[in-house]
Amino acid sequence: MQKKAFHKKLVANIELIKQELHQTGDLIVRVFTISFQKYPEIKGALCYLDGMASSATINSEILRPLLLDARRFDEPPDADILTYLSHSVLPAGELAEADDLESALLAIMSGEVVLLLDEIDRALTVDTKGWDRRGIEPSQTEAVIRGPRDAFTESISQNLMLVRRRIRDPNLVFHRMKIGQRGRNDIAVAYIEGIAKPELIAEVKNRLEKVDMDIILDSGYIEQIIEDDWWSPFNTLQDTERPDEVAAGLTEGRLAIIVDNTPFALLAPATFNTQMMSPEDYYVRWPAVNFIRIIRFVASFVALLTPALYIAVVAYHPEMLPTQLALSIAAAREGIPFPSFVEAVIMELALELLREAGLRLPGPIGQTIGIVGGLIVGDAAVRANLVSPVMVVVVALTAIAGFIIPTYSLGFGLRVTRFYLMFMAATLGLYGLTISLLVLLGHLATLTSFGVSFLSPWAPLNVHDLRDSIFRAPWHKLNNRPSFTEPLDQARQSRRSKKQRKARKR
Repeated sequence: MQKKAFHKKLVANIELIKQELHQTGDLIVRVFTISFQKYPEIKGALCYLDGMASSATINSEILRPLLLDARRFDEPPDADILTYLSHSVLPAGELAEADDLESALLAIMSGEVVLLLDEIDRALTVDTKGWDRRGIEPSQTEAVIRGPRDAFTESISQNLMLVRRRIRDPNLVFHRMKIGQRGRNDIAVAYIEGIAKPELIAEVKNRLEKVDMDIILDSGYIEQIIEDDWWSPFNTLQDTERPDEVAAGLTEGRLAIIVDNTPFALLAPATFNTQMMSPEDYYVRWPAVNFIRIIRFVASFVALLTPALYIAVVAYHPEMLPTQLALSIAAAREGIPFPSFVEAVIMELALELLREAGLRLPGPIGQTIGIVGGLIVGDAAVRANLVSPVMVVVVALTAIAGFIIPTYSLGFGLRVTRFYLMFMAATLGLYGLTISLLVLLGHLATLTSFGVSFLSPWAPLNVHDLRDSIFRAPWHKLNNRPSFTEPLDQARQSRRSKKQRKARKR
């Protein structure tokens, strides 16, 4: 939008705003007159969008001071009347002057009020945002047994507050910007000065400044534009709606990207290891956490490999199975008209259909579709001799293992990759499965997230960061921050805690 200057006349400025907003029906213009004791009356107008600005705030912090309280003031000084009102009359917390029409229109569309005065070629913007907001509720996608119950909402100011409540550090910085040619969406880059690497901060800001889209409706837009490898099925930015996970990431030297109108924030850089972690892992004692993490990593391999391994063994290498098991599988597959690969594809696609149907339907109906539909479809497919009972068990085990992965985006990447492994196993058996695994491992090794290896800390090997990977060391052993972010301040906690622990034992 080309910048336009204001006119001196109030009526001309009002018409200019109406024309730029194409006479939209939700624009409210409130014309009034300001009277001082020893000063001529001044005509003014308030311009705002209905539903975006708070009527109570407008009445108490703008109209009442201008119409009633201003009468008690003497003649304004020689200074500009607009400056006098902002400094001495209006009690609102956030005020700013707009020198051009573009700034005023952006303020109006952001929920602010624009104050126009006759014979003044500038405007005053007052922050009166007051649209309805969803209350703070528990996370819907990252369930937790022990830990905070609050989650991000669609309000960026509320989300920043949730992070600030956890990190009461003056070095916590929120760098705000607007992205989108038409949406002009608010985005905040959060980091802790003195911990986050300056090069990482500059790189994230540089990529965000280059985003050129009409509108940003969700953080997923940002994720797909600024990530290192857009063609990979694995996401190299971590999404979360939990403020405690964002706070933990910031203290590790990572950056958070918080987008208005979405409850999902992004953490960068992200690795396979960080996406396999849950915030709850740090709220429970380390022996229990290690047991759960082992199950979680094993489940990720089960969700990825089980159907392909079944296809390869049954179709090409039945001699590798124990005799009794091979005979049981052969008896179960008797009368099945499809090869094991087609059988697996049918069941996997049926599972994906049920999963998506359960997500899109209302809550109670979705749960019913997922459970009852799975039982009915599986039983009917077995009775119709379309699939074997063993394949139903394999697919069910795969689905359960996939649900254990804490990050939905990572689980989706494994689901997509599973079909590639199934195809290679059906083509060349265990040789094809081995080749596909090597290709997958090579692909993961080449992935980066803002210069950090996706397989860190395993490739390249970092012995220090292994303390918080498949196994988690006790808290008194985690004295330093993860080194993959290259934090400026390495120490996470004082080593005196370790000495105090030994003293208590003595």
